[in-house]
Amino acid sequence: MTHEATPAAATRTVGEGRAVLDVADLAITFASKRGQVSALEDVSLTVSEGEFISIAGPSGCGKSTLLKAVAGLATPSRGSIKLNGDEVRGPRQDIGYVFQRAALLEWRSVRGNILLQAEMRGMNMRRAGERADELIEMTGLTGFERALPHELSGGMQQRVALCRALLHQPRVLLMDEPFGALDALTRERMNVELNRIWARTGITVLLVTHSVAEAVYLGSRVVVMSPRPGRIIEEHDVPLQRERSYTAVMEHPEFHRVSSRVRTLLGSTVEAD
Repeated sequence: MTHEATPAAATRTVGEGRAVLDVADLAITFASKRGQVSALEDVSLTVSEGEFISIAGPSGCGKSTLLKAVAGLATPSRGSIKLNGDEVRGPRQDIGYVFQRAALLEWRSVRGNILLQAEMRGMNMRRAGERADELIEMTGLTGFERALPHELSGGMQQRVALCRALLHQPRVLLMDEPFGALDALTRERMNVELNRIWARTGITVLLVTHSVAEAVYLGSRVVVMSPRPGRIIEEHDVPLQRERSYTAVMEHPEFHRVSSRVRTLLGSTVEAD
């Protein structure tokens, strides 16, 4: 596994704090009608507080399985996962999870969908309401609090899902290809929005994506996985400032250097951005 050195001229502002996530020698094997299927093998990854980790790899390489294991939704066959210093042995309450589909309740408003998280967790509803209002403002949803999901664009629905995942102020946010179903322009806007939220909140993020451009633009580090059984084959620091102009990053030499290397590693197996 290769760790790309950060140029001396660039100062890292993330990834130097305490470890929030420690995955050690992780292997996950599933039983299927065809027999045993090895999804992950010998995966080790340490994530520091405030890092944004982009996980890229070919379809079926176990990227989503890795996220599920961190969330306690998939059981390791071997190895261990520690989150915030505790061994993951079941579903975690201290993470936020955003899926590819927003999965909003059609009969609930924007605010109601966000507050569903508070109801399920038994949170103080007054404080949760204040937090929801902060997130609505942060994500540009002000004025749509009473709108129903069918009245929103795909990008706005994903913003609601993001607010819902952030409502309980998780230490770690897991995102499984959250913008994959959006059109290219909306996806670009959501990338910018997510970068702004990460820069403002300092939350630790693990993002699974098939888009190399998205992985490098958003990540403070890009983790590249092999075909199944998924292994981490290289990790690359992205030595760019925390809050990033989309246009400036697309023209930056470091963006092109890291993107080129990731594309080379993925070869013809990578899906189109």
